Formats: sequence, structure tokens, C-alpha cells
Amino acid sequence: MGFNLQYIGIEVEKIWRNTSVAGLYEKALRKEKGSAISDKGALMVYSGKKTGRSPKDKRIVRHPESEQHIDWGAINIDLDEHTYMVNHERAVDYLNTRDQLYVVDAYAGWDPKYRLSVRIVCTRAYHALFMQNMLIMPTEEELEDFKPDYLILNAGSFPANIYTSSMTSKTSIDVNLERKEIVILGTEYAGEMKKGIFSIMNYLMPLQNVLSMHCSANVGEEGDVSLLFGLSGTGKTTLSADPKRKLIGDDEHCWTEDGVFNIEGGCYAKAIDLSAENEPDIFEAIRYGTVLENVVYQESTRKVDYSDTSITQNTRASYPIEYIRNVQIPCVAGHPHHVIFLTADAFGVLPPVSRLTPEQASYHFISGYTAKVAGTEMGVTEPQATFSANFGAAFMMWHPNKYAELLAEKMKQHKTEAWLVNTGWTGGSYGIGSRIKLKYTRAMIDAIHNGSFDGVATEKDADFGFDIPLECPGVPSEILIPRNTWTDKTGYDRVKAKLVDLFRENFKQFEEKVNPEIVKAGPKVEVVD
Repeated sequence: MGFNLQYIGIEVEKIWRNTSVAGLYEKALRKEKGSAISDKGALMVYSGKKTGRSPKDKRIVRHPESEQHIDWGAINIDLDEHTYMVNHERAVDYLNTRDQLYVVDAYAGWDPKYRLSVRIVCTRAYHALFMQNMLIMPTEEELEDFKPDYLILNAGSFPANIYTSSMTSKTSIDVNLERKEIVILGTEYAGEMKKGIFSIMNYLMPLQNVLSMHCSANVGEEGDVSLLFGLSGTGKTTLSADPKRKLIGDDEHCWTEDGVFNIEGGCYAKAIDLSAENEPDIFEAIRYGTVLENVVYQESTRKVDYSDTSITQNTRASYPIEYIRNVQIPCVAGHPHHVIFLTADAFGVLPPVSRLTPEQASYHFISGYTAKVAGTEMGVTEPQATFSANFGAAFMMWHPNKYAELLAEKMKQHKTEAWLVNTGWTGGSYGIGSRIKLKYTRAMIDAIHNGSFDGVATEKDADFGFDIPLECPGVPSEILIPRNTWTDKTGYDRVKAKLVDLFRENFKQFEEKVNPEIVKAGPKVEVVD
């Protein structure tokens, strides 16, 4: 008997399982509106109305087995079992109306001890190719005995019923940890599948004393591993693609008793303003087999205009990790020597590089800080602080302190050093100062990896308490102490005090459940008028 999905109530007979890239291209081009082939051979697709994740529509079924572990609130929104089953039935009924379906059976996690077997059932060839890129594909032998741990029912082209209890829109992404399922309705954005699996890993891994992390990772010739955390715009992808080091992965990792492994089998890179000059590795990875999502292209040449954001600013490229030239396969390595927190401080007051104690590392890990430019009004620009716990709050199931404790425990056990690297502004806030040169940031990252900061004289920051190295090869020493770069010293003190207060205000929400030593590791001063 051939492969079927009758065990979950799906009677569709024509099922394309782990289909070839060529086969998925053909089906997408024939059936899916907006699909085309780029001049580089990538499959260009349109995700529909939703061109990004819908975090307010993601829910987790509340159940006695798991509810005590989950940090319920605005991120982890609860859902009752009955409503989940209504959505589940709606998804199954819709999938049964299709004349054909796609199934992807694959693994999340390169370490066989911790990997999840995942089955995705979907209606679009583009979704199947996307997940075949993003997961680790089984061999033919593994596929014969494949038994899924988790099931994703992607009925995203069919809406949720807004009259169903708890539904706030026609979109719903529902996670049921006990049934080991995710149901997707009302969004065709492929990233929901990827991040749904990541959320599940973020729940399961801490149960096994494994730290799951929203970060990139690379490894040097001597086996020295670095983890790079950072929110959008901080340079995480750019800096982890280092010609002197092998990429382990660009987004999702776990730290076990044996070392680090990548959860994914591919990369999902932002494509906005992509160029061969600035991001050569990503640019070269866009070829046959790559999915280009929501990009604009010239009809006659099929050349992509990566600067055109008329569909969305969130244009994306999904490709297998082996499309990157300098990559570590299998995507596993030893224990990290360095943890690097990246921030693009648009206030211009954090130093370009500083060394953190384990407690300070936990504080900054829980804070997850960067700053963006809010926009221009009457010629005035104001930076806007952004905090995202663990540098990935939207995907974390437990309280942020759970992940912070695991990080501190593993850093102490393996003598891992922690660093805060500011890729943002120097010489003043945005609009006055300038962005720290990429070549200087790269030199500082190199210095971290080369041990060039060992034994170098440092200055302790009076407010944040971290140690600032006073020299770095290839970097002018005057930029290492940010106050020295400001013409208006009083202005620097005022803006820094404002940032300190923003940190303190943000951290109040965590203090009750956080180790007092971590709370004490935060900045010390109050705002001055």
C-alpha cells in the first residue's frame, strides 16, 4: 500500500512526499499565482496577504502537563483544547478538499540524540520546498522507517472562523504540545512553520537541560566556537559569515552536554538591499533550489530588485545550508569559547566592545537590547530602544530566566567568555554621530577570537560595570571609550542616563523570578534631569 494520511483523517490520494526540487518547481509554476524563476534560477514566490509572522495570532493549548512550564502572557497566549480541536477539524476538512497535497518528512536538529522527526502536510509546492530547505532531509533508508514526533497541518490558504471562541482574526497558529501538533490557518507565510518548530524546541530542550538559542554560530580552525546573538539590524548574519571561520548556522541552535548543534538544515536570510558586495555568501547562495519570497523582479530579464520593498520590507531567501561556501557539515561543534551579544545602539553611548561577567551576560541576555531609528518628524530623529528577552522573545516558551540560568550554568562549566559588541553609533546619537565602521567591528570580533584582548588594560564603565578594552588591533583607540568621541560630553552623560533608565525599567518585569546576582549586574544609576 502506498503512502497515505488516513491515520489523521485525510483521504486525499495524490500526495507528493519529499518531492524533487525540479518537481516542486514545476508544480509551483503551474499552480501558484506569482511564481516565476529568477535569472539566477531561484524560485520566486508570493506568500499572499501575510508577508511576515502573525505573533498575536499564535496560541498554545493550555494543558496540565505543560502549563506550569510556560510563561503565559502576551507572547504565549493560551487556547483551550476544544477550540484547538475546532481549528484542527477545520484544517483537516480543508485539506480533504484538495486534489493533491504535499508532505515533507524531515528532521529538526543535527544531533541525533536530540533531533525531532517532523511531518509537514501542506497545499503549496513552495511551502514544501521551503521546508525541505529549512530542515534536515532523511536518507532513503531513514525515510522508510520515518515516524513523526510532531505534525504540522498547514491549511494556511483557508481562514480561521472569527466567530470561533478566542479567534481575534482569520489567522491562527495553534501549538498543541500534548498532541504534538501545529495547526496553521489564515496565513501562507512560510516562516510560521519554521518558527513553530523552533518554539517547540524551545519548550522541549530545557526539559533535558539543553539550552535552545536564537543565535548564529561559527567555528574556527582550532575548533573554537562562537555564538552571536542579536536582533534585526545588528549584523548577526553579516558577522557570522566570516571567511576565516566555518558557519554552523545562522539562526537557531542548541547547547548540549556535548557542544552546539544547528536546529536547521538551511538559512532564511533577509533579502532587502542584498548585494554581492555587502553579502557575497548569501548573494551566491541564491540559485536553483533557493526560494525567494515576495521579491520584486524585472519581467523581461527576471533580475531581482532587492531594493524594491513595494510588496514588503521582509523579503526573504530560503536555501540549504550547503549553499554557503564555508560551512561546517554536519552542523555540530564543541562548546562555545565565546558568546557575543550584538547591539546596534542608535543612542551612541555603549562602547564598541566590552567584556562581561557571567552575571552581566545573563542580564544582557534577558534584556536583549538594541535601538532603532524611530523615523523623522519635522527634521528630528529619535532613537527607539527595543528589548526582546533572550534575543528572541517571540519564540521562547519558558520564562526568560530559565534560558538565562542555563546559559550562565554552561558558560561557567565551560569557561566561556561573554562580550557585548556595539555595531551602532559613535560620536553622538543617530543624526549626529556615525555608524561604527564594519571593518572596525570585524577587527574587534577577530580580536575576541584571537585572544588579543587578554592582558590588555581595561576601563570599568561606571554605570554598566563592564570592562572596556583600551586597545584593539586595527581600531583607533579613541573610539573604544564612547564618551571620548562625543563633542558634547554633558549630552553624552544625559543620553547615557536615559538609556540606563530604559534598561532598568525594562528589567523590572523580570526581577521577581531572576536570581538577585543577575539583577545586581545591571546598570546602577538613575536618570538625571
